[in-house]
Amino acid sequence: MGIYSEKAVNNFKTGYSCAQSVFLAFAEKCGLDDDTALKLSSSFGGGMGRLREVCGAVTSMFAIAGLLKGYASPDDDIAKTKHYELIQKLAEKFKQKYPSIICRELLELPEGADSPVPSKRTEEYYQTRPCEAFVRYAAEIIEQELLD
Repeated sequence: MGIYSEKAVNNFKTGYSCAQSVFLAFAEKCGLDDDTALKLSSSFGGGMGRLREVCGAVTSMFAIAGLLKGYASPDDDIAKTKHYELIQKLAEKFKQKYPSIICRELLELPEGADSPVPSKRTEEYYQTRPCEAFVRYAAEIIEQELLD
């Protein structure tokens, strides 16, 4: 486990969402202070505000890719294409290890949004939820694919 994936796991064990855990681990590398990183990624937990859509760890992986390797010109189709190829590569790498990038599918939950009330972080929560592994792997992918 690399330094960033270790940070991400520690963030998750501290109580941050999957999205915040990954994003915060790379905040300094992305030129962001911790408060900004946490607020920016706060909407992504639980598959986008517990809608159980794209996994928050994966969403943060994509956001970090944008900050580190993204494009800024709306007219640069070559840069857009290159960036979208990168995002698809990151998603595929995640799916090589896990069956999906969709939160509800990863957690085997029924279709639809979940209660907006976050789950209490108890010992049982950490033992029954696979989210720590998703956080670790998303951070490992960033370390392998995005850091020079």
